[in-house]
Amino acid sequence: MIKNKKSHGFTLIELMIVVAIIGILAAIAIPQFANLVAKSQEGRTKANLGTIRSALSIYYGDSEGWYPAAAAGANLAILTTGGRYLQTVPNADVPTTTNSIGHASVSTETNFGGTADGGGWMYDQGGAGSSTWGKVMVNCNHQDLRAQIWSSY
Repeated sequence: MIKNKKSHGFTLIELMIVVAIIGILAAIAIPQFANLVAKSQEGRTKANLGTIRSALSIYYGDSEGWYPAAAAGANLAILTTGGRYLQTVPNADVPTTTNSIGHASVSTETNFGGTADGGGWMYDQGGAGSSTWGKVMVNCNHQDLRAQIWSSY
């Protein structure tokens, strides 16, 4: 009986092709993964903004048509008093993207005439005379991943 000698295994060319394919797939997937992380951070910030706006609406109803105002020394932190509206003021995460330099994850607050593009939240506590009284937005004048300006409300 004569046995044929068959080689078992892969040739060097086959292995090099497989490595090249894996490299191409990784080159495509890694930037997409970074983009998905930024999208999730933006989504969290927009959800936090909705949470703050909801808490402000409930405060407005409870206080018979008044938002927290500067005259009373109030700001967004008043929403956490006694845990009635919020447990804590959530952070504003503005990630680094192709449209934004990004900002640190902060829950600080600026008034509408304060420092623009400082990160955190921007809240108009100017009182009933202000056209934007009671509005809250992200304190960033860059664009999100959909080319929308953060500071619009």
